[in-house]
Amino acid sequence: MKKRQYGFTLVEIAVVLVIIGLLLGGVLKGQELINGAKVKNVMNDFRSTSTYAFGYQDRFRALPGDDANVATRLAGAIAASTGGTPGNGRLEGFWNSVTPTDESVLFWQHIRLANFAGGDGRNPGAEGVSVQDWLPRNAVGGRIGVTGTSPIAGWNGSFFVCQDKLSGSFARQIDIALDDGRPDSGSVRLLSDGTSSGSAIAPDKLVDADLYTVCASY
Repeated sequence: MKKRQYGFTLVEIAVVLVIIGLLLGGVLKGQELINGAKVKNVMNDFRSTSTYAFGYQDRFRALPGDDANVATRLAGAIAASTGGTPGNGRLEGFWNSVTPTDESVLFWQHIRLANFAGGDGRNPGAEGVSVQDWLPRNAVGGRIGVTGTSPIAGWNGSFFVCQDKLSGSFARQIDIALDDGRPDSGSVRLLSDGTSSGSAIAPDKLVDADLYTVCASY
């Protein structure tokens, strides 16, 4: 006797394909929402960091990190001894420095102890404190840093806020939202990932999948 063959009907196959399509659409949409939230968080970090600096300067007539008299203003605060000359009106040291006594590192202790920002207000060079963990991070795990020294030659500003480990697609969105959409001009510019200084990335060299450092001048 012949055995009857069974299989999926066209209707059943169509239903399965529709379900798979809906699942894939949901995953992609969810990832898009997550990425959008990360970009917004990074942009907020630029805005809030500059607000901290201006707020501190307005209250104490000195830049956080560069404040030579910070120990008399804020209990537990440490005045910088490297990375520049405290009190000269310039926030010195590399934006991505990990030297606990640099001005650009102690910027974060000063604004935390002044209650402009949350976070660990201990001396980053104290025993038991890991400076890498003590320093702030952005939504993708990159560094957030501040410096008064331009990371790009000829770029003017009172100080610069930089963040690294940002994909080209993220960097592009940030530049469009905060500036002119060009990585080598305006108040937002891009560098090779993790660099302290260098040349801005040319528009035709920006790759969505690559990682970059994004800096904003203030």
